[in-house]
Amino acid sequence: MGTGFAIDTPLRVARYGISSVISAVDDLLIEQMREYHSELENEPYEEIPASGDDPRARRITEYLNLLDRLLDRQVEALQASPFEPGSEITRYYEMLPEGKLKDTYRQMLACTDAERKATLQQQLRESAIPGGIDVNIMSKGVRELYRDGEKMPTEFNDAMAALRGFANSTVSSSIVFSAGMNPRLYGYVAQFDDFFPDDEGRLKKKIVLKVSDYRSAVIQGKFFAKRGLWVSEYRIESGLNCGGHAFATKGLLMGPILEQFKQNRESLVKQLHALYIKALAARDRCPVEMPHEMRVTVQGGIGTAEEDDFLREYYEVDATGWATPFMLVPEATNVDDEHLKKLMEADDDEVYLSDSSPFGMPFWNLRNSASENSRRGRIESGKPGSPCCKGHVSFNSEFTEIPLCTASRNYQRRKLEHLAEEGLTEEQIARVEEHVLAKSCICNDLAGGALIKFGIDTKATPAVCCGPNIVNFSKIATLEEMIGHIYGRLSLLTNDSRPHMFIRELALYAEYLRDEISWYATGLLPRPPEYFSEFRENLLEGIEYYRHMVEHLDEDSRRPFVEGLNEIQKAVELLAPPVAV
Repeated sequence: MGTGFAIDTPLRVARYGISSVISAVDDLLIEQMREYHSELENEPYEEIPASGDDPRARRITEYLNLLDRLLDRQVEALQASPFEPGSEITRYYEMLPEGKLKDTYRQMLACTDAERKATLQQQLRESAIPGGIDVNIMSKGVRELYRDGEKMPTEFNDAMAALRGFANSTVSSSIVFSAGMNPRLYGYVAQFDDFFPDDEGRLKKKIVLKVSDYRSAVIQGKFFAKRGLWVSEYRIESGLNCGGHAFATKGLLMGPILEQFKQNRESLVKQLHALYIKALAARDRCPVEMPHEMRVTVQGGIGTAEEDDFLREYYEVDATGWATPFMLVPEATNVDDEHLKKLMEADDDEVYLSDSSPFGMPFWNLRNSASENSRRGRIESGKPGSPCCKGHVSFNSEFTEIPLCTASRNYQRRKLEHLAEEGLTEEQIARVEEHVLAKSCICNDLAGGALIKFGIDTKATPAVCCGPNIVNFSKIATLEEMIGHIYGRLSLLTNDSRPHMFIRELALYAEYLRDEISWYATGLLPRPPEYFSEFRENLLEGIEYYRHMVEHLDEDSRRPFVEGLNEIQKAVELLAPPVAV
């Protein structure tokens, strides 16, 4: 969800049992938020300057420690609050889904025996468990750190420093690795005791992998297991139907991927556990006879309680993730008033898969955000590119020894000046210019909403990385309302023509393949022709899978689902993959 939108979400929702994920990219924002919340809560604050010793890791550690302390206080206050309308503990239980704990709550409300009622209330107080303060690291975020023109040791790169910051904190939660495999970073996890089982076999800190296919999960899971590290959760994310960066597969769709996990989950646990216990023994670590829990969860484009239920029941996933709709819940996330209004009014044209990210991956963007308006304004004034304030995406060493960010003014000026020397046609130059100028300073602007909301920088120009699902929601919601929508108590959807999440993802992939073929035709996309044939074939196989799966959907959903399949299949069949010469 970007850097700023959920930077303090645990303080807003964790006490109600809701887990959320903080981005560890922007340590300057993290330091600003630590100062803000320390002052708000009368906590001592001492600045950690960028010029100090290991500042990035220390900033992250201290912020997480602050959140941990504040959440402990919140939970203590919630558990001590009275069971009366509007109280914290009542709010906790009223938002819960149906289940044993909700049944116990209802029994307590209906109980007329004072002693029995008090016993049930005590049981409920002890069962009011908070959600996690989880932290996300983009595994490819390996910007090397330079000081006085000299490269710092590898362990000071952005990703490793963020991991160290999390590992040294007091939180008992999960580190979420996204953006693909990074062997050096993954190996570094083994340097920290909290990721290994304690004497009772418990893990204080857990590993979560965001994956977009089963094969990737197996490879990464084995990598960790061979080092005595257990992956506690595989978080399957749609390749395209998600917010922020999009990690497109070669046409592998969510339904077939979930089916693979469902069919192979038990054997995966056995494979990994065998490697895990062998590695623990080699490290003289506490043996673990029975496998730890291995959760399979899914996120990306979920929009209704019916879809949520289907994922849990048919594919047997342990949990689902919702993010984009929460951008319209001000008490949960940080979106300034101007962009809340823009999100409510956004349509499919304004929410688009862009070239904005300097990471070089497709990036879901809001076309009329202040960040995008500023980017276009700089181009019109003849000064394209951004001043590079934070440099977290400075990876390009095409023109300089110390890498530059491709969104920076310094890089874009040099790149545009050198285009004439690259032997390109006029058409190719035009396409490359468009691609270069699309890059935006997201590592700074994704913090903008939080900076404005908390009065830290009222002149910030926020970027908004909502997923395409936002166009189906167009009104501000309370936390209770959004939770109610997720559990089917009410509906916040405002788009009656919204397709099923699987159909939406399929349509996005068909469009993505069409764009890839178009890029290849310009001679600017260095892919082998076989890539396009494989992509197209995977889409057609996915469509065939859905034709068999559709009978498991509820009856009202089947007809529009099949109609969507038929329409997209025709479009995919008309796509002509390039042929090798």
